Amino acid sequence: MSKVKISTTMGDIAIELDDANAPIGTENFVHYVMDGFFNGTIFHRIIPNFMVQGGGMLPGMEEKSSGPAIGNEADNGLKNVRGTLAYARTGDPHSATTQFFVNLKDNDFLNHSGKNPQGWGYAVFGKVTEGMDIIDEMAKVETTTRMGHQDVPREDILITKTVLIED
Repeated sequence: MSKVKISTTMGDIAIELDDANAPIGTENFVHYVMDGFFNGTIFHRIIPNFMVQGGGMLPGMEEKSSGPAIGNEADNGLKNVRGTLAYARTGDPHSATTQFFVNLKDNDFLNHSGKNPQGWGYAVFGKVTEGMDIIDEMAKVETTTRMGHQDVPREDILITKTVLIED
């Protein structure tokens, strides 16, 4: 299991990536961690009692250029339960790149139910092992609409550094 420490302006979060069940998502995330891609990005979408999303926007809601999309692994058996990380995507099930979210509660409706546009779901690739209290605090911040995006924290919550942790 790969482990990553995500340092934010609100505190540190430790995550464990599921190499065995989500090899594509894990490899993708580790690649961006090693490249320092997430450093300086913000948590740009927070919906209380649902999820906290980050990994692709810079302050000012400028989208950071990423690499190619990855295949959707939502049929890997992992569920969108509290504390898990999953890839955000567009309406195209195979459009995930760098943006991820942490589930604030069990979100069964996001799980894979079939290989069709309605059923693909959102691919879980890891879980928070330390710092879920930080994620819960993020869920309490005041949000606004900015640059056409809703649920944006009024005050930026930055990812200052991501580090791969060796066991």
